[in-house]
Amino acid sequence: MNTEKNEHEELVEVLRDPKSLESYKKSCDSVKISLLPRVLGTLLVFSGNFFYGHKPSYLKFRAVEVIARVPYHSWAAVAHTLLTMFYQNEKKALALCEDDNFAKLSQENETMHVVVISKLARDEQKANFILHTLIPILFAFFYYWASYVLYLIKPNWSLQLNYLFEDHAYHQYDRFLKENEHALKNKIVASEFLLWYGRDPQTQYEFFEGVRNDELIHRNKSIRAANG
Repeated sequence: MNTEKNEHEELVEVLRDPKSLESYKKSCDSVKISLLPRVLGTLLVFSGNFFYGHKPSYLKFRAVEVIARVPYHSWAAVAHTLLTMFYQNEKKALALCEDDNFAKLSQENETMHVVVISKLARDEQKANFILHTLIPILFAFFYYWASYVLYLIKPNWSLQLNYLFEDHAYHQYDRFLKENEHALKNKIVASEFLLWYGRDPQTQYEFFEGVRNDELIHRNKSIRAANG
């Protein structure tokens, strides 16, 4: 797991280069998504924009990150369930363990996002309990079980749904960085949780740039796992 995390962190740094970022993004831009995950993904993105607007913000990101952690927890849970039935099928067990490893690494990464962004949001914007706490929890509940059931029926569908959600998150962070570059480069970020995780960005721009790259990596890994 440490090796995989190190590889992830190295890729995050590589993607700070615009040309490397564009090349990595294009490698998984043109993919075919099945009807059901496409419908559910459109519903999730539309609902998020309805409640929080199209414009990215600290509080919108907090809501996004509460929800973004969910499919990885869901995959880990269903993988453990399925392993009790398919432990005699070595090929199936290996595939389930690979998805479980991806889920565990991504859970930790997304947890870092939501903890640090929640701290930043408290300093930047005033939150409403119903809009910024209760509604994201309800979204997360729906997303968890949608991901769980889809993975049980056909794992590719759940992975494709995550691809769509992470693609939306990537574009939101990318837009936020472009629209607020100067301000973010002049705001420091200090977090004990970030240090525990193993990152030490000096500015909010560096932090959000890393988060943007995380989401793109999750997006690409999801669709590559779906396509086998």
